[in-house]
Amino acid sequence: MEVVRAVLIAGSIQGAADLLNVSAPGVSRLVKHTEEGLGIRLFDRRAGVFVPAPEARAIFEMLNQVFHQMENLNAAVGALQKGEDVRLSFASAPSIAQFIAARAIRGVRARFPDLMIDLNILKIEETADYLLLERGEVVFMSSPVENSAIESTPLVEGRIVAIMPEGHELAHQDDVSVHDLMRFPFVGVDPDDPYGALLAQPFRDAGLSPRHSMRGRFAQTTVSLVRHGLGVAVIDEFSVAEVYMPGLIRRPLREKASITAWSVQKRGRHLSSFAEFTIAKFRQELTAATSRTRWDPLPQA
Repeated sequence: MEVVRAVLIAGSIQGAADLLNVSAPGVSRLVKHTEEGLGIRLFDRRAGVFVPAPEARAIFEMLNQVFHQMENLNAAVGALQKGEDVRLSFASAPSIAQFIAARAIRGVRARFPDLMIDLNILKIEETADYLLLERGEVVFMSSPVENSAIESTPLVEGRIVAIMPEGHELAHQDDVSVHDLMRFPFVGVDPDDPYGALLAQPFRDAGLSPRHSMRGRFAQTTVSLVRHGLGVAVIDEFSVAEVYMPGLIRRPLREKASITAWSVQKRGRHLSSFAEFTIAKFRQELTAATSRTRWDPLPQA
């Protein structure tokens, strides 16, 4: 079909060969073989120009229609490959959205430059409605969702780290113990909250009960309060994954404490290839965030 149409467009065997970037004898043989196989003439040669044979005009009309449809199909596939006219809706917990989401979306955008991305920021209690009402395909959370209609898949295990304002005396230590943190005003998250319970776990394991001088619901709030000198805190490393965070010092927690990032979706729902690619990018960026061995340098003596 492609060779016959090229001869029709170019009007000669050599012209068709140039269009297809193949040899002229090969085009000639294929046209001859096609005519013999069909048992009809496709072209008449007039003054060195190939013109459609009268009996084959209906075939060429249909051939043009087929090629136009193929061009439309290729255009549609190309648009889909770039994400054109497609919306991807997903959500994230604030702790993961702070830095990880932007990095993951950058990778998604590089692969699908025309994809419309709708990112929502959710609390864990909002996740079930978001997924079950199919407002989005997937949610990235720092804890699993306990619901029989929801499926939670672990992505990456990260660390819980200590944070303090610049100039704080604990900033002179290579690592920080929960016992050290108990000596200072402590900024926390309600331990009855799933995220707050994860942050409180290293204290409970050490037989301690942290006394919060103030509380914030989200990781960004905790970071802001600490940065402004209102206390110290522990936080998941995904929430402080930026290379430079002026005004804030991050230190490894001496006690082993971890937190897992999860991808959460409606059970039984088949995800789009865009959502699957996004999950892979989040896993990649979350893994990269856990690879660092230390955060901020010790203050100069």
